[in-house]
Amino acid sequence: MFFSPFPVHLTLLVPELIWPEPGDALTLAQLPAEHFSWLTGRASFQLQPASAHEACLLALCQAAGRNMAQLRGLGERSALSLGANTLCADPVHLRFHQERIVLADAGAFPLDESEASALLAALNDEFSDLGRFHLGDARRWYLELHAPLPHAAAPLSRVAGRRLDGEIDNKTTPLYRWLNEAQMFLHQHPVNVARSGRGEPAINSLWLWGEGHVAPYTLPFDAIYADDPLARGLAAAAGLTAENLPHSADTVLASGRQRPLVYLDSLLPGVLYENPEGWQQAFAALESAWFAPLRRQLGKTLQRLDLVAPTVYGTLHWSLAGSARWHFWQRGRSPQQLALALAGPATPQGMTP
Repeated sequence: MFFSPFPVHLTLLVPELIWPEPGDALTLAQLPAEHFSWLTGRASFQLQPASAHEACLLALCQAAGRNMAQLRGLGERSALSLGANTLCADPVHLRFHQERIVLADAGAFPLDESEASALLAALNDEFSDLGRFHLGDARRWYLELHAPLPHAAAPLSRVAGRRLDGEIDNKTTPLYRWLNEAQMFLHQHPVNVARSGRGEPAINSLWLWGEGHVAPYTLPFDAIYADDPLARGLAAAAGLTAENLPHSADTVLASGRQRPLVYLDSLLPGVLYENPEGWQQAFAALESAWFAPLRRQLGKTLQRLDLVAPTVYGTLHWSLAGSARWHFWQRGRSPQQLALALAGPATPQGMTP
């Protein structure tokens, strides 16, 4: 493998890097994490307030507050060109559980594009006075409004699988009231009647989110490697062509890029859909394909590494320079030890948990 002769400052964004249940020894105790612990043990550490991984991505790209729906649409396979008044309108299933409403997103159940297309066509016919719905894929929908309507809501990743308790700031807005009409309309649609007949969750609501302003920004990176459409849209809006996510760090370090951002989101589904075995497998893959080669190249091609991890504990940020490879006296902690420390008393900024 040929490595770049130029020093590389690599930023890794890894949502849910630490399993959210610190007492779950079955998930945490046997993880292969030698290289992860070696890297984080030699790094300086900051614990910052918890943030949705989407917001964290925008902050890293110096695009905080931008319209995430418009950016995500631009990163879709079909590169949707959407207006400034666009919201993500993702399909969800709402159900009652213990007298509370629980939301499941379309990643938790099957939904094909033919069903999605039929539902969107019906919504466009019924609510044409509101705006225009667009299909990104079966799981990602968009509502391009005719006129701006405020609707502050958390990203879908923050509410999927959870009870809805105040994730919409103002339930008196026109769009919130419209959602009640949309839910009744969706309930009666033949697609949902058929789904219910098969015992599948009905698409009985939409999660509207992603509002923000539209303005130019300058990326602090010379490449973005990601499969996620929001990350790819951020690159496209800044004039870069996003790179497909490679199988290992070696590919990035050999690319000749000096300031790449890599968005590794393989751990996210395991947390969102409560799949500890899937999360363990994804962590093991990161350990062998990313953390091990980064350890080998630290102080060589890799001159600086920033590892940023939005988690339930907060946003974790490790930073280390190439010279840290010689800090033999510094010892790392396992993911289980980190989880237990992070779940304890608040860790001051700048200190290793």
